[in-house]
Amino acid sequence: MSELHNYTLNFGPQHPAAHGVLRLILEMEGEVITRADPHIGLLHRGTEKLAESKPYNHSIGYMDRLDYVSMMCNEHAYVLAIEKLLGIDVPIRAQYIRVMFDEITRLLNHLLWLGAHGLDIGAMTMFIYCFREREQLMDVYEAVTGARMHATYYRPGGVYRDLPDQMPQYETTKWKSQQDIDYLNESRKGSVLDFIETFIDDFPNKVDEYETLLTDNRIWKQRTVDIGIVTPQQAMDWGFTGPMLRGSGVEWDLRKKQPYEVYARLDFDIPVGSNGDCYDRYLVRVEEMRQSARIIKQCIQWLKNNSGPVISNDHKVTPPNRETMKNDMEALIHHFKLFSEGYSVPAGEVYAAVEHPKGEFGIYLVSDGANKPYRMKIRAAGFAHLSAINEMVKGHMLADLVAVMGTMDIVFGEIDR
Repeated sequence: MSELHNYTLNFGPQHPAAHGVLRLILEMEGEVITRADPHIGLLHRGTEKLAESKPYNHSIGYMDRLDYVSMMCNEHAYVLAIEKLLGIDVPIRAQYIRVMFDEITRLLNHLLWLGAHGLDIGAMTMFIYCFREREQLMDVYEAVTGARMHATYYRPGGVYRDLPDQMPQYETTKWKSQQDIDYLNESRKGSVLDFIETFIDDFPNKVDEYETLLTDNRIWKQRTVDIGIVTPQQAMDWGFTGPMLRGSGVEWDLRKKQPYEVYARLDFDIPVGSNGDCYDRYLVRVEEMRQSARIIKQCIQWLKNNSGPVISNDHKVTPPNRETMKNDMEALIHHFKLFSEGYSVPAGEVYAAVEHPKGEFGIYLVSDGANKPYRMKIRAAGFAHLSAINEMVKGHMLADLVAVMGTMDIVFGEIDR
């Protein structure tokens, strides 16, 4: 029998299973990990410091680029912090639109996570299935904001604009027949809300397909059951939030425990695990997708039955509409001052957090009364999760590291910032 060799091994930063530009220095005893040392900083862009040199509104677009698969949830925490400092109210219709898009964003995040996690462990079909649904939700993003990813849709005081009455249609090309185009446009004949409703009605069936492929799959369970176990006490000690915390059996969700916007009006459940392993965290996220579909359905019904403004009419903070701006001198001045200088925020400090798909995403803002933040600090969920990787993988095989990293759902834009 050959002797075991000790290795020091670089995992990443270009490894496809590193979920970004993570570099892990692994100390190995044969194939068993004795130590995992994460090195970050390869994606650092100084987002927090850049925000301190710009008017408040100019940094909304930076939020999209933090966790770039949970775009609007990042924006949400930032605008909530500004609204708390300004003390402005958000119209109820805007609150429902925000909650609906938070949950659409949760689906976008979890679909990418599930596809990538499956791919990491060898379930290639999952990636194709998840992107099939993700593509339709990306079309919703584009229809409402004009951008597929970096939406910049939320604003202090509401959202940029109301939901369009028409969903964009596919047009005939030389690559697709008229029959194909008619099939693709079948669900696009109504408004954006109609399109989302059609998607959400069918989505639970798609989740059933994912579970048919994975939940009782023998290979999937061998790769995830009893891998990366985190006890409830460890999860709390390490600062875990979101599915990483709930997978260990701790029922903590800001949407229920510290409700914001209209979450207190909505009916949904908090899924929790029992074993705290990769498999439980998988089950929690899959059930979260079903709960998000429930929330979106309730938002659609309310939005269809109720109209109203979607942004505050305080034009010191929000721009006047284009027609008014072109016909009224005072509105033109408001518009010019808002986009050139922004608005001054009362001095003070505030922390605002949302239940981001990856956990608690928070923004700590300090204002000195100027038109730009004196200090901004981002509380990224993935940073705390990555910090615990050594404890989670110690004693596991190298192949198990890939499963643990997949279950963390880390995205490096928010970790490196």
